[in-house]
Amino acid sequence: DAEMVRGVVSVLHGNGRPMEVAVLARDHKADEAESAGAAVVGAEDLAENMQKGNLDYDRIIATPDLIGVVGRIGQILGPKGLMPNPKLGTVTADVKIAVEAAKSGQVQCRAEKTGIVQAGVGKISFGSEKLIENVNSFIDAVQKARPSGAKGTFIKKISISSTMGAGINISI
Repeated sequence: DAEMVRGVVSVLHGNGRPMEVAVLARDHKADEAESAGAAVVGAEDLAENMQKGNLDYDRIIATPDLIGVVGRIGQILGPKGLMPNPKLGTVTADVKIAVEAAKSGQVQCRAEKTGIVQAGVGKISFGSEKLIENVNSFIDAVQKARPSGAKGTFIKKISISSTMGAGINISI
């Protein structure tokens, strides 16, 4: 039976793709998010825009005071895995740090119903040394996310692949 593993992993060398970050915030928090490099910042206006299906973002961050606004578009964000969540650090008053972390190549991961945890941890162009370091930091993070009640073998199998390539099994 699949354990619930969910979290955020900072891979050493980033995941190799630019992150489009949207921030739901007001006033000086909105300014902070903008100067930290958020692609788009707004409040109700941004939420309405998202409701119309404009969801071209890799990460959505919200300040705690805008949770009500986020809740109204939850049924749109949830299925796409974009719902801001305090556990993932995407509902926070410190939008500057959250935006910077997202843009530095932080990887979100969570176990699917079948217990599979997957994430993009780099690009071929990184070279093997950087990729190995990224893969190792991801595996470490998954090990650390092991729930205290988990019994037996926690990681049963690891495979690695290019985007459309065949998976190669790695011995644990």
